[in-house]
Amino acid sequence: MGEESQAGDGKVVLKRKITLFNGVGIIIGTIIGSGIFISPTGVFKYTGSVAVSLIIWLLSGLLSTLGALCYAELGTSITRSGGDYAYIYTAFGPLPAFLRLWIALLIIRPTTQAIVALTFGHYVVKPFFSDCDPPQNAVKLLAAVCLCILTAVNCISVRWTMRIQDIFTTSKLLALIVIIISGIYYICIGHTENFENSFEGSYNVGDVAIAFYSGLFAFGGWNYLNFVTEELQDPYKNLPRAIWIAMPMVTIIYVMANLAYFAVVSKTELMANPAVAAIFGDRLFGGWSWLIPVFVALSTFGGVNGVLFTSARLFATGAQEGHMPAFFSLFHVEKQTPIPSLIFTCFFSLLMLTTSNVFDLINYFSQTLWLSVGISIVGMLWLRRIKPDIPRPIKVNLIIPYTFLIAIACLVIIPAIQQPKDTAIGLGILFSGVPVYYICVKWQTKPDGYHVFSACILRFLQKLCSCIFVESSEKMSD
Repeated sequence: MGEESQAGDGKVVLKRKITLFNGVGIIIGTIIGSGIFISPTGVFKYTGSVAVSLIIWLLSGLLSTLGALCYAELGTSITRSGGDYAYIYTAFGPLPAFLRLWIALLIIRPTTQAIVALTFGHYVVKPFFSDCDPPQNAVKLLAAVCLCILTAVNCISVRWTMRIQDIFTTSKLLALIVIIISGIYYICIGHTENFENSFEGSYNVGDVAIAFYSGLFAFGGWNYLNFVTEELQDPYKNLPRAIWIAMPMVTIIYVMANLAYFAVVSKTELMANPAVAAIFGDRLFGGWSWLIPVFVALSTFGGVNGVLFTSARLFATGAQEGHMPAFFSLFHVEKQTPIPSLIFTCFFSLLMLTTSNVFDLINYFSQTLWLSVGISIVGMLWLRRIKPDIPRPIKVNLIIPYTFLIAIACLVIIPAIQQPKDTAIGLGILFSGVPVYYICVKWQTKPDGYHVFSACILRFLQKLCSCIFVESSEKMSD
């Protein structure tokens, strides 16, 4: 995105080339991904009500905006890369930060990639099985092919990766514009039968909380916004402005898209098939209906690409801090791509494809994700108390983080009561990182055999992938 320039002290720094307009584009492009094409079924499945589903989409946008504003304060006061990991490290020290990285490696990132890749698979296969559900093995196989191709592209070239991102961002916006305009036209010519008795449905508190997981999944990406601050012109003014412009725009697009879906797709069809945009296309576009699945498949392809790109760099940051194996911080000599990190990210994502139920995956990873987001916000409040003097160019009103934390508490606690088994598995994986931290990170007097073995692995990967170590310009402090 930005270009490099030589600073006065000889260090290479990034030019501030991202304008407010670019910043808004980055936010919208990051957030709008596969979620809007798969989550409408997830939200409706747990509420059974058209009106409540639309309210959940509206509230998901509001909650994401509050979170983005809190992260704007965190991102401008803690400038180290790594997102939640960096914030938890600065506020609470290395062990909690390691646990955040541990669940990112084992749950959050692989599951996110698997969900988006499975959405790609659903939409590619759906046109060939218009009258029935597509075979699950075909969906899984296509998802695996998507992950492997994009991992290869990410390994080969950063420029190709960014080009793919730009092309597919355009395709998803085109798909959504076509859906919204067609849906509004369909309502205007008198098709309002699907909105009758729109408040009928399930009002179980646990089900509503789980419905929020699917809605909030579609807004995923707001917590990557502050990664552009180093390249943003006048970031302390333009970052909150970009959030205030982009988040309401995304929320309006999502609510309008759902309104269009509900106008055209019946409740029964919505419950039966997650590929809701494909059903929408079949109903309205006849012979041209294949265009919608193509646009959505391109969009999700770009979504997998974006998650892979950021995941590999998160693990590289962890390796630079000594919290991940050293090979995660190996970058290709010429292409400057983190090849070992990308391959491991892809491998863990492929393991997640053992299930093809997208909503099970969303519910499984959401609790863990929102717990880590909540801990980051608590860290922000804690830093205000213990480090009141650190520069805070953006300082949000205390009402915002407290409101956000109350919402997160509901999102974590209520589903834990509803689905204790999933919660127990998530917590088990989280705390399994504690012995790993003390053995692999904290234990300084490891036997010589351990060092010899890890050095051999490292040399092998360096030669195999033509990689060298890349050091970070900033180290974190407790």
